[in-house]
Amino acid sequence: MSAPTEPRIPLPTSPDAPAVSSRDTALHPRPALDWRLRFGALSLVWGFSFLLIKVGTDGYAPFQVTLGRLLFGTLVLAAAMVWKRERLPRGARTWGHLAVAALLLNALPFSLFAYSELTIPSTLAGICNATSPLWGMALSMVALSEDRPTRRRVAGLGIGFVGVLTVLGAWQGFQGLDAAGTTMALLASLSYPIGWIYVRRTLAGSSESNLSLTGAQLLIATVQLAVVTPLFTEAPTHFALVPLLAVIALGALGTGLAVLIQYGLVAEVGPTTAQMVTYFIPVIATAAGVVILGESLTWSTPVGAVIVLAGAALTQSRPRISP
Repeated sequence: MSAPTEPRIPLPTSPDAPAVSSRDTALHPRPALDWRLRFGALSLVWGFSFLLIKVGTDGYAPFQVTLGRLLFGTLVLAAAMVWKRERLPRGARTWGHLAVAALLLNALPFSLFAYSELTIPSTLAGICNATSPLWGMALSMVALSEDRPTRRRVAGLGIGFVGVLTVLGAWQGFQGLDAAGTTMALLASLSYPIGWIYVRRTLAGSSESNLSLTGAQLLIATVQLAVVTPLFTEAPTHFALVPLLAVIALGALGTGLAVLIQYGLVAEVGPTTAQMVTYFIPVIATAAGVVILGESLTWSTPVGAVIVLAGAALTQSRPRISP
């Protein structure tokens, strides 16, 4: 995804934030399908990702779900690279930075979300993901010198924090909440803006294409999980069909195809509009978890989610400059 022109960290629009490149947007052809339809498809795919993680972990270990997700996502991007005749990036320095980006933006958060959903509902995981803009703004004001704390952004952080406490039921002493699973989901959400800040400092303005950078990033993340998974899990003795299909869909659609759709949206309508998909993900994740998986929902969950999203929107908004 191309780096936005605003001097602030972009919203991590998904669990699949790609590396940043200065190339592509000017040369990207306008697709035949209206951007609003692609925006809706992207929202659905990323919103359903948390349901697919939950289904996948019903049959496979979390590391195995993450490895499968990365593998099938990488295959989709590899096919796209062959179609567009793109090459992998060159230079050891670029690959070194991509290795860090792969860990922070893919391998680590994907694994944390998979482990978290062993003990928390997919609805809660989806809402935790919506806290990424809050983490991002807090970190960027410290790590990025061009970001200045304004009253609006500080207010957004405060409102978002109240929303998180509402979702978690702080006034009830967090009763019935699995602390370990929730912590892992929040740490996964924190990993995205850390990765984005690193990418902005090291890969922003790269001459390589977005597709090339992200294809390499997912390839490295796949290798990272391929090394780690056998150390902590045993190979499955049988392959449960429904969880396997969920993992394939999670990788091919939610990680591979979704990134390609995102590129087209950024090129056509710009990063600010494309990033609005962030606000639909927790809504869809909650609806999918309740309707399809039968997860319970108390009043504090949707109310807290709305407050979190309102706070996130404030941290990303910019005051109008008078002419």
